[in-house]
Amino acid sequence: MPELPEVQTVLDTLELQIKDSKINEVIVLYSRMIETDVEEFKKNLKNQHFRNFKRRGKYLLFEMDDLCLVSHLRMEGKFYLKNSDEPIDKHTHVIFKLDDNRDLRYNDVRKFGKMYITEIKNDYRVFKNLGVEPFSEEFNLEYCKKKLNNSKKVIKQDILDQSFISGIGNIYADEIIFAIKKHPSAISNTLDDDDILKLIESTKSILARAIEDGGTTIRSYTSSLGVTGKFQLNLMVHQRENQSCKICGTPIVKTKVKGRGTYYCPKCQKL
Repeated sequence: MPELPEVQTVLDTLELQIKDSKINEVIVLYSRMIETDVEEFKKNLKNQHFRNFKRRGKYLLFEMDDLCLVSHLRMEGKFYLKNSDEPIDKHTHVIFKLDDNRDLRYNDVRKFGKMYITEIKNDYRVFKNLGVEPFSEEFNLEYCKKKLNNSKKVIKQDILDQSFISGIGNIYADEIIFAIKKHPSAISNTLDDDDILKLIESTKSILARAIEDGGTTIRSYTSSLGVTGKFQLNLMVHQRENQSCKICGTPIVKTKVKGRGTYYCPKCQKL
């Protein structure tokens, strides 16, 4: 599933390629992907321009002239820019026909992605009950202590909780937990202030580096717009089962933590 760095990469690339482009027509080939009325969706987007490109957690927010198009890629959603006369792939479900003879096509093998339109808002912080953005000033010691000091969950559960920090998924949770040298099954309320400060710092730095590298290209993710992520070259533990830890040389272990595949170093990361 694309996480915050991958979503940001897609958004930044689309901004470069379609900013101020006009939608001449919207074609919906799989109606269940649209969470608002399909006919209204098509009608309201016609003649709108892509003006501003924002992100909230894992959601892409395309602010148009007087409404906002919201898209969540879920497991395998991708956007493609194609010439209008190119054949339509069988996994293409929504087509935005632009005014320059290009199509912005949404492709999703598993059909889990969702789109809808809403009003433009100045503040999307409460959008879908999401927690703070990792790069915001609100992601600080006071905020994290309030959440973690009273939590009896394991640290990986809390980091993946979108109502706590928005945008983090399995890849970056593993990397962040490795960076703070905690076992992924450590209980959150055992973290002291220094641990939490390290968590905040590591989250920001890991996500920033991943965005700079265009995200992590593993499994189904690519930006699908001519950008390939490189952060997989910098992964410390995720998907490195049986490979040597880059710090101590101990083989990386894969296990399950509350049902999620999890990678960690048994020497560097302690309960």
